[in-house]
Amino acid sequence: MAVRHPGDDDRPTVDLGPRPELAEGADPDPGDLGPADPDPHDPALVEPTRTLTPGVHALATQRLTPRPRNGESEQHSKFSATTTSHTEAMRLEEIGRAQVFLKVALLTCIAGLAVAFVTSGDPIALRVVVAGCLVTAIGAGWMLTIVRDPVRYSARAIFAPALLIAFAAFGGVYYWGVASPVAAMITYGIYFFSLGSNAAIVTALYVLVSILHAVLMIAIMTGVIVDRGIVNIGHARWIDQFGVISVTEFLYFITFYTARRSQRVTLEAVSHLETAVRGVAQREALLAEARAELDRALKVGGPGRFTDQVVGSYRLGVLIGRGGMGEVYQGNHTTTNHEAAVKLLHQGTLNDTTQVQRFIREAQTVSKLDAPNVVRVLEVGTTGGEVPFLAMERLRGYDLANQLRRQRRLQLPLAATLATQVATGLEAARIAGIVHRDLKPHNVFFAQPAEVWKILDFGVSKIGGTGTLTKGHVVGTPAYMAPEQAKGEDVDHRADVYSLAAILYRAVTGHPAFASKDVPTTLYDVVFRVPTQPSIHAPLPGDVDRVLAIGLAKQPADRFATALELAEWFALAVIDQLSPEQRHRADELATKHPWGTRQL
Repeated sequence: MAVRHPGDDDRPTVDLGPRPELAEGADPDPGDLGPADPDPHDPALVEPTRTLTPGVHALATQRLTPRPRNGESEQHSKFSATTTSHTEAMRLEEIGRAQVFLKVALLTCIAGLAVAFVTSGDPIALRVVVAGCLVTAIGAGWMLTIVRDPVRYSARAIFAPALLIAFAAFGGVYYWGVASPVAAMITYGIYFFSLGSNAAIVTALYVLVSILHAVLMIAIMTGVIVDRGIVNIGHARWIDQFGVISVTEFLYFITFYTARRSQRVTLEAVSHLETAVRGVAQREALLAEARAELDRALKVGGPGRFTDQVVGSYRLGVLIGRGGMGEVYQGNHTTTNHEAAVKLLHQGTLNDTTQVQRFIREAQTVSKLDAPNVVRVLEVGTTGGEVPFLAMERLRGYDLANQLRRQRRLQLPLAATLATQVATGLEAARIAGIVHRDLKPHNVFFAQPAEVWKILDFGVSKIGGTGTLTKGHVVGTPAYMAPEQAKGEDVDHRADVYSLAAILYRAVTGHPAFASKDVPTTLYDVVFRVPTQPSIHAPLPGDVDRVLAIGLAKQPADRFATALELAEWFALAVIDQLSPEQRHRADELATKHPWGTRQL
């Protein structure tokens, strides 16, 4: 059974130093990062003397949009951004393909006009093909302005210019003839559009082109329209004309069918690849967590500097926890023999006024909270050598991080219980005017045999509306901190609401909302990106997606008012029982800020 001291300072908490607000679209400046304090063996930490360099996000489902290089346009930068899902990858591929097609269409118009003027076609048909080429150029230019901006691009947005191109293209068919090789250009257009993601729109375009060609052919066969094409079939037998139209329509159909099948197969292949990459990334993340846990485990369990000494009312035993800031010992009351976990600052930390003040602040903060879901403080004082210590209730069990390493995901009912109990502790903190600011799986502990979730470690908390000990620094754990906290702004209890939502995201999906190999990239994602939709990672009710969308909202005003409200919604969501009003609120937010996108 894993044993963890409440408040053990082995947390991967990062103090990044003073940090200006991140500008939109900018890479975090590594020069702004201050020294970190946590355990250097934890891969999520920043070492005190390490200079960080922005890196490319390693996970296929969470990528960093690169800053435009010198001379590169903003449009190109947007287009070249790495993607957040297989559907987004297909969308960007569709945009790139459209740009190529439209450039080819414009060149074809120019070349077609040049050839038409040197051939001996009918003068009336020549006017038709000239008009058709001009209209095609207008439609292609119109569509090109849309596809150059990925934000504006959608199948519906290009439908009108696509119709214009489809109608105008038959000017060339009329000039060269309905049985001429020009029909091959129509086939090329059908193939391009049929690769699109919107099945209804591409089917409508295919049907329209097929009908246009059939109507033109039938009008010529019946004499309603004079066949002025260079390849003229107006005097052919009706059976020959019928054969021509049948072959052409069949060619259009197999082109459409082949394109749709190709699009479906490609989408499935990319989806499978994304799933495989996500699985590999998840295993790597779990392996890194296991290695960090092993490093910590190897450092505890034996005697420490203060073993066998009496500190306050407690005689200290073996070392049960160690971090970058302090050590935690098994303690037994000298009179009653009741157990406690006694935390003392490192000797080398005593000269750091900020660390000492944080330690004292943690003691003051937790002592104010008398709640079943917050660890209890038993005694606060200093040793004979003036080393501050904090004695808290001895907890046996495991933290959520340990549980998720063993199990990967929590069952939804267990996650709902976790949310309710942690929210109860956060509500007690909110009423007392305390913002935890470092809520994460390591600081949520499942105490046994009581089977109660408890919140640990208030060492970097904010008390009241006054200033904190951070002096404008960014403190906390990047993957679980709220966007306003990542920007170094003032925070309130809604930052803890965000952190609880991030914990639930990790617990029910098996994947962190944001996880990168370096701190700057994670901070960038927290501020500017909406994570991957939870139900893509794991089979979840749609209502769980909705609750997490609100809980992880970038703006505090869009989130739940309290952690209790988040827990109440989540309990309903796990059984897919949100009310229509609740779903409407979540769907509005998800429409405004879709999953897997970058916030502009």
